Amino acid sequence: MNTRTRPTITLVPPVEETRYEEELAQGLVNADEEAFAAIYRRWGSLVHTMATRSLGDTHEAEDVTQQVFVGAWRGRHGFRPERGPLGAWLVGITRRKIVDALAARTRRLSLIESAGQDVTPARLVRPAPDEVLDRILLLEALSRLPPAQREVLCLAFYEDLTQAQIAERTGAPLGTVKSHARRGLHRLRTAVDPGTAQEMCA
Repeated sequence: MNTRTRPTITLVPPVEETRYEEELAQGLVNADEEAFAAIYRRWGSLVHTMATRSLGDTHEAEDVTQQVFVGAWRGRHGFRPERGPLGAWLVGITRRKIVDALAARTRRLSLIESAGQDVTPARLVRPAPDEVLDRILLLEALSRLPPAQREVLCLAFYEDLTQAQIAERTGAPLGTVKSHARRGLHRLRTAVDPGTAQEMCA
């Protein structure tokens, strides 16, 4: 992963290195796609490594890396060279995206745990407009659940039923309902906000 950056550090004089970074920064501000591609090649590994170390999950790190560079492109006019080099600016964006990812993970786990404790998560879950990725991931995860587990979770999340009411509705023993809920929630533990999966429950 470092084979790309080491030659740059050892072979390019510091002055030339600084000038090259300034050219890339100017290219970003000017919406130069070739410059942006070079920026991604130069700092993509660093961003991904930071995210992986903080999140401990390769897939989440890939999502954060994508968010960082999409955010850099969209917010390119907010870059101010006088406040610091381009690399430091990207690192700052990365740190913020990592914090957001950790907060989202905590929120998801809290909601799922609440559902497992037989509360009424349908009243707690209000998906935000920027959680499109979470919606897609949850729909995919929910679709892979066995039908019985998916039915129990959908009845709990979207019809606001307790496990006892689900047992009465489905005719299944209460113990079976609890087992389906527990196993289904375990599979969704690393997925996204369960409130975004309503389409799958229709």
